[in-house]
Amino acid sequence: MIDIEQFKNVEMKVGKVLEASAVPDSNKLLLLKVSFGEKDTRTVVSGIAKYITPEDTQGKCCVFVTNLPERPLAGFVSQAMVLAVTKEVEGSTVFSLFEAPEIFVGERVG
Repeated sequence: MIDIEQFKNVEMKVGKVLEASAVPDSNKLLLLKVSFGEKDTRTVVSGIAKYITPEDTQGKCCVFVTNLPERPLAGFVSQAMVLAVTKEVEGSTVFSLFEAPEIFVGERVG
């Protein structure tokens, strides 16, 4: 377990997915270009392709963990992690991103 001081160090922000595409040669990964209201966008590689299409991801405002170390994935460098949840219900998988209104883009969560 982590204590509250450790949790306070987790930086979660609302970001807007500006672009989304499938990662070549992967049926699990999506490549996202995300704005956090800063000058530059960030690249995010996420294992959500089984649950949501690039078209349905683009334009969404979601919660991301933004202070993780950069991580190479499938030839790209992921600069944040999108928060999502899945659950098996009656033989089907239910999936949800943690979405927020666009007005909160760049704002810290928590």
